[in-house]
Amino acid sequence: MGNIELAVIGGTGVYRLAALDDVQSHDVQTRYGAPSGPVRVGLLDGQRVAFLARHGEGHSIPPHKVNYRANLAALKQLGATRVLALNTVGGITDDFGPCVLACPDQLIDYTWGRISTLCEEEGSEVLHVDFGHPYTPSLRAQVLAAARARGVAVHDGGCYGATQGPRLETIAEIARMRRDGCDLVGMTGMPEAGLARELGLEYACLAIVANWAAGCGDAAEITMEEVLDNVAAASAGLPELVGALVGGLARG
Repeated sequence: MGNIELAVIGGTGVYRLAALDDVQSHDVQTRYGAPSGPVRVGLLDGQRVAFLARHGEGHSIPPHKVNYRANLAALKQLGATRVLALNTVGGITDDFGPCVLACPDQLIDYTWGRISTLCEEEGSEVLHVDFGHPYTPSLRAQVLAAARARGVAVHDGGCYGATQGPRLETIAEIARMRRDGCDLVGMTGMPEAGLARELGLEYACLAIVANWAAGCGDAAEITMEEVLDNVAAASAGLPELVGALVGGLARG
């Protein structure tokens, strides 16, 4: 298996990378079990890119049941060293309305009961990784540079609040998150980011704002139809952005 310039993990509404050519499918087994589905590896602008649908390609796995360890381990086994996570989120603060793309630089973990470390099993090495900057600064900078190069608007920064799901949040919960400093709310940002750090993978998040969170903006009842429509609209520039990112990474 040759070098993979970038691995992309797709969230709700993003179940494949249509821009990939010469795609090969890999059913990978890891020490942590099976990932969410096959890893699709293909060529994008002549560079090898891997794609994995976080919830499965039929969106059959809820956020608290995703085997995050197996997903990341599978990508690493195939030769990936950098991961771009696509996360479908709700917007909390004014700059993060529906259809915005954002590259957050901080996160707060509100999840519980998930296996959140490689240190779970008896006899595992105890890892105390530095997580002050949860997203790799250099990869974030490259994502933002790729967006500028292709004219794709991406908000630089923001705090992602990771909630348990699969239900959406109450107005009071979102109000608390706003007081805590969260700009975005999603259900899959953790433990994925922390595990990537333990595995030594570079990791950045590109958050796709699908809707206003409860009590924010002009939010009324949130429907999956609205979410998927907004994800499709916001994702229109993703192939161009990812292509520019991969090209930049390959040039070093």
